[in-house]
Amino acid sequence: MRDQGRTADVYHTLHLAPLQQAYERLTWNPAAPRADRIRIREHTCSHHAVSYEFCLGGGLAFIRRTYRSDGVVVHESEWLRIRDAERLWLRLLLGQAR
Repeated sequence: MRDQGRTADVYHTLHLAPLQQAYERLTWNPAAPRADRIRIREHTCSHHAVSYEFCLGGGLAFIRRTYRSDGVVVHESEWLRIRDAERLWLRLLLGQAR
C-alpha cells in the first residue's frame, strides 16, 4: 500500500552539477527551425532562470538553452550526431560544459 503523504515517488527533473573550474565554454546559436518536429528527450529543472533540454530532430540532436527573466531567450548548441550530443548533454549535466 502506498503512503498517501509520500512524495519520494515523484520525479522532479534533472539538476545541473556545479560548474567545474576547467569547463568547456559552448557556442550557443540563436534558435532556428531546422526540423518539422522536435522531440525533447530530457530536460533540466525549469524553476531556475536558465534551463536546458536535450532535443532530437531530423536524425540529429542538440541542446536547447532557455533564459527566463524579463522575457524568454532561446539558444541552441550545434546540431550533432545523437551519440555526440549525448556526450555533450552528460558533460553539461556534470558541470564540465556550459
